[in-house]
Order: sequence, then structure tokens, then C-alpha cells
Amino acid sequence: MSTFNLPDVGEGLTEAEIVSWKVKPGDTVAVNQVFVEIETAKSLVELPSPYAGVVKELHGAEGETLAVGAALFTVEEAGSRPAPLANVPQVADIAESDTPVASEEPGPLVGSGPKADAVKRRARTNRPAPTRPARAAGATGAPVIPAALADTISRRAAEIGQASTRLTAAAKPAVAAFVDRVLAKPPVRKVAKELGVDLTEVTGTGGQGEITRDDVLSYKSQREAERDAAPMFWSSQGVELDERIVRTPVRGVRKATAKAMVESAFTAPHVSIFVDVDASRTMEYVARLKKSRDFEGIRVSPLLVLAKAVIWAAARNPSVNASWVETENGAEIQVKHFMNLGIAAATPRGLIVPNVKEAQNLSMRELAIALNDLAETARAGKTSPADMAGGTLTVTNIGVLGIDTGTPIINPGEVAIVAFGTIRQKPWVVDGAVVPRWITTLGGSFDHRVVDGDLSARFMADVAAIMQEPALLLD
Repeated sequence: MSTFNLPDVGEGLTEAEIVSWKVKPGDTVAVNQVFVEIETAKSLVELPSPYAGVVKELHGAEGETLAVGAALFTVEEAGSRPAPLANVPQVADIAESDTPVASEEPGPLVGSGPKADAVKRRARTNRPAPTRPARAAGATGAPVIPAALADTISRRAAEIGQASTRLTAAAKPAVAAFVDRVLAKPPVRKVAKELGVDLTEVTGTGGQGEITRDDVLSYKSQREAERDAAPMFWSSQGVELDERIVRTPVRGVRKATAKAMVESAFTAPHVSIFVDVDASRTMEYVARLKKSRDFEGIRVSPLLVLAKAVIWAAARNPSVNASWVETENGAEIQVKHFMNLGIAAATPRGLIVPNVKEAQNLSMRELAIALNDLAETARAGKTSPADMAGGTLTVTNIGVLGIDTGTPIINPGEVAIVAFGTIRQKPWVVDGAVVPRWITTLGGSFDHRVVDGDLSARFMADVAAIMQEPALLLD
């Protein structure tokens, strides 16, 4: 028996909640097969099994919170040989007849057998030929198998069957990974993305099992019908007051977010400034990137230009890419000569801030791919603790919800955050004439212990300059 204890999957995490078990007692589990999904204070994590064998016990129920180091599940490891059967004749005794005998050890389950010149034959002896058993009356010509040989063959067949079962169990993760691949053409994937449909939940009716456009539309219609048929949000007045209140324990990502925001708001003195920006050139630049062959299949948005602008402006104003750190010898300001650009992401489990590592070294195309991967992983709830650790400066895109601006709270451990408002056409004065232009509002919050008013203004002005003229990135 081997017991696997809950590990520390992040940076000093002390507990985790069991979200869902992927196995149950009696199941066969292979090495590296995901057996449980847990939620830490930072993210949702899938744990692979370090053992292969049969699951004997699960130490915790779904929704239960376990401390790091507590027992998680117990496995009876595979590999032990069954005890020899009593009263079974030895192979050497049975081999005295001319009937072929299976070898004592099973051969490989895959691949070829031994080469012809490697076969060893039993030395012949000068003794009378053995008496062959008489054929049974009314037999069809097939020889009667001795009872001892039949017993041995049955035993060997059972052992080979068990080995085959173990092989099948070991192959399940690879088969599951293949099955999880959704078959759908790019136009269908685009429709699903626009409608907000998860293709893994749609059943394909195409000739090869692929998902068609009609499958997506049908699934969307069914979901809408289910939603329309759902009960109203407001409860009847006839229901007891206590039953009209839904209580949800604060834990996991929500608990960690709340704690971090309170600490940030009441330890770092925030100061916020705002600037309106004519982002018409940015909109034109994004349109050109979308048509470029180099960006084919890559989602491009104005957020990409803003991310590059923040990196560029931080290089010109290094103190915004820093931390205020309390040490035994007093406080110190740590200016980072690298950019781990955080992107605040709203997920069903709460707000998280994964970051793009070494963002200053990425080209525009590489940064676009990194942002897309980061967003998809966050929406799926699969962001790892490592992806959220070590951020140096954060961008939050509130414009995607149609909001003009806001006063964001600084991510703990950083001294600056930029809020990106929606881009909409507004009347704008250009060379004395009022014309429609694409306008956005940028908001920045700064830790006033590190970033003075002059520095925050220069940083925001530099970010705005890139949004107004992306060609400055070539300088």
C-alpha cells in the first residue's frame, strides 16, 4: 500500500480544496494519470498519480479542504506476483509428453518473439515413444488434452488476461487525451467562439464524428431554452427568509483575492490619474495586423498594443516596475530589470492575475500568442500557481465590458497598475475641426511610497503616446 499526501503545489500554500475526484476505490490508476482536481488559493490544479495500481481509499470528499501534507489517496501498487498454486504439476513433468507446453514466463505482449536461431530445443533421449492417449469415443479427431496440461493452460491464460487488463489501464490516459481532441473545422470553431459555446460539450453529427455548424447552433438553442425555462431569480415571498439567502463559503481563489485586495488597499497609499487617448491609429494598426500573414490564426486586439505600450513606457520610467519590500534592516525599493506583465482576468472562480514572463523580450507576434494562451488557460480555470507568481506590473482590461475607466487596486507586490477603458467613437478636435475618432480612457493607480506624481504622469503620458502612434515602437 502506498499513500500520496497533498503536496504544496504553489508558493507556501497551506491548504487546498478537493474539487473533483477523477477515480474511485477499485479503479486501476496508471503513473501520471490525473486522479484529482484541487483548488488552491491561487488556481485550479490537476494532480497526477505517482503510483500505478488499484485505488483503495480516497481520503476526503469533494468540497472538503485538506491541509498540505494530509493523506490524499491510497493505492495498492501493481507488480507483485501471485502466490504459486498448490498441487500444480511442474512444467518439466508435463514436458515428458510430445504435447507443446507454454513457457514458464509470459512473453512480451507487443512486438515479435525470439528469432528462429535463438530457439533452444530439448535434447533427444533414447527412450520408448510415450503412449498417446486414446481418442474419446465419438470424437471428431481432436486429441484429448491431459487434465494437468489443461489446468496449466487455464492458469497461464488467466495471468495473461490480468497483464492485458493492466496494459489497457495504463493506456487510458493516452486514449483519453486523443478522444478529448474536438473535431471541427475552423469556420465552425469561429462560430462556436462567437456564440460562447464550448465545443467539448457538443456532440458531433458529421460523417467522421466532427462537429458541424448546425450542431453548434442546435446546442446554443438548447442552452437558451434551458435558461429561459429556469426558475426566476427572485424567490416567492411565501418562502422563509432564511431559505431565500444563498450562502457560499469564502475560500480558494475568492478568499485569496479578498485578502490580497484588503492588504493592498490599506498598506499601499494609492494615487490614481487618468488620460483620454485618441486610439484611432491603434485601431488602424490592429486592423493591419489581422490581415497580415504573420498573424494568421492569432487573435489580435488593442490590448496587444497597450501591453507593448506599457512595456515600452516602463523601460523609460523604470521605477514603476518595482516593489516596496519590508526587510529586517528597514524598507527597500526593488526595481525590476525584467517585465512579468500581469493581465487581470475575471474567471468563474474569481479574479486572478497570471503574467507573461519576460514580456520585454517578446516580439509583437510572440506577445499576442502569449496573451491568447494566458486568457484561454485562465477561462478554463487551468492557470498554474507558477503563472501567477512573480508579476511586476499589471494591466486590467475593463473596456471589454463597455466601461470607460476606473480606479484599479494595485496587485500586491507591485507598485503600478493600468486600467484600459473601452474604445468608442467620439467627437474629437483635430487641427481645429471636430471629427469622429476612436477614443479611450486610461487609468493608472500607483503606490505613492515609490511612484511620485511626476513619475506617474510621465509614465501614463508615454503609454498614451504609443496608443496614439504605435509607430513610435520602432524607435
